Amino acid sequence: MATSIKNKIKNIRELRNYTQQYMADQLGITQAGYSKIEKGKTIISYAKLVEISEIFEVSIEDIINFDSKKCIKSLNRVKDNNTVKFYNNCKVLKGLYEDKIKLLEKLLNKTEDELEYYKNRFGP
Repeated sequence: MATSIKNKIKNIRELRNYTQQYMADQLGITQAGYSKIEKGKTIISYAKLVEISEIFEVSIEDIINFDSKKCIKSLNRVKDNNTVKFYNNCKVLKGLYEDKIKLLEKLLNKTEDELEYYKNRFGP
């Protein structure tokens, strides 16, 4: 069974670490209104899909073609000197994982800075 647009939007949102509230704020709607989009209780207009794609920084085609199962399978395929070949529909997933890594690196750096501050202030 094909994954619906609402599920693809939800999957991409979660991979981006965006909350429903964040998406709602970006779209100028309530969190409950956004939740209805992901639950399929509201029909997504083309204009709204364009806005969502802009928030995700991907094309509408990337959202429509997004298939997390194929992306995960392609990650496991090793080609030419152990480099991973990403297929077109996996570009989104790769970018989302890279965004997650950057976010985690920022959090780690902040934690390390705070730890250093407390060590300097209170001793080892």
